[in-house]
Amino acid sequence: MSAFKQRAIFDDAVGELSAALFPSFRRKDQRHRAETYLQGLLTTSGRKTIRNIAAQVGGPANTEQSLHHFISSSPWDWRPVRAALADYLEQMSSPQAWVVRVMQIPKGGEYSVGVDRAFAPHLGEMFRGQQAFGVWFASEELSAPVNWRLLLPDQWVSDPERRSRAGVPDWAGTESPDECAVAAALDTAQWGSTSRRPVVIDLRRGNPHTAMPRLAASGLPVLARVSSSCRVTVADRALPGFGAGALPARRILEAVKGFRRPVSWVDPACHGATKTSLVAAVPVSFPSTEGVRPRPLLLLGEWFDPSRPPVQLWLTSPTQMPMAALLRLTKLTHRVDRDFTHIGTTTGLLDYAGRSFRGWHRHITLASAAHAAHALTAENYGMGRAA
Repeated sequence: MSAFKQRAIFDDAVGELSAALFPSFRRKDQRHRAETYLQGLLTTSGRKTIRNIAAQVGGPANTEQSLHHFISSSPWDWRPVRAALADYLEQMSSPQAWVVRVMQIPKGGEYSVGVDRAFAPHLGEMFRGQQAFGVWFASEELSAPVNWRLLLPDQWVSDPERRSRAGVPDWAGTESPDECAVAAALDTAQWGSTSRRPVVIDLRRGNPHTAMPRLAASGLPVLARVSSSCRVTVADRALPGFGAGALPARRILEAVKGFRRPVSWVDPACHGATKTSLVAAVPVSFPSTEGVRPRPLLLLGEWFDPSRPPVQLWLTSPTQMPMAALLRLTKLTHRVDRDFTHIGTTTGLLDYAGRSFRGWHRHITLASAAHAAHALTAENYGMGRAA
């Protein structure tokens, strides 16, 4: 596809998306700058900094200054834009689940809001930068982020000078990573016009015993990836381990290997190739506490090699859904990972160069809209399918 035709397609997408997302802006100049920024995120080569975007879109000599003010200082609320993006994706793509995904943003300096040293599980090492949790609306065909929560380490919350310099609002406090991930999903659930979908979330380094009830209390079905040592209680008296109290999840699954069944699923990370896993599910609950009735759960295990331990373990609050359907929902994490790598990193999700809390949220909101525009045009016109 020629660059001219691709630009024309993006122009159409920007026009349609802007009409859906920007009615909350009170002033015409704000809507114009939002549309200009969105267009720049889609068409600028390299890093999507305000300077590079301004150079790409051209216009008056003060374009960079006006865009900088629009992102960093203009008093517009990003939350209605995100809610409108969620509504738009509901209509255009029929998401099957909300996938909560961590995003690490490397930073060389120390003044960008939220910067700290942290462990990156997918890298297996420490890194310096920001961490944020995105809520992605995902189907087997495409995914796009609609909401974000920036993880703020204690030094960014307890130090008044840092808070003031970065413009951290009063309501923002210290959270653990799993608390931040859960809060992002709960915040999305408050958008009244958005249909609630199953939440797919990784709690291997967190505490599913507290995180899952918080999500379930808001009426959100949950599929939580857990560690092999997560302790649960077998709830079916016909299965091994019933009556033995809280047991490690891996031990429970190893005891029911004879109940495994093959399940086929589509892997978007491998050009839509069909793969097959062995799957078993066990009715379980969290260890009961006095006066609290245990919530029914399913412990879902997946094996690639029948002679080895399960490769993934999931706790799911949907207990009546077939194993195959549950497994396919968990595979939407592959769709999100692929789209983040091949779309999100090219539409600016990692590229905000400012230092303020509000500036980061405004940039990431418009970068999410750019990601959605790219994903939808790729789906409709076959752009960028090869990965």
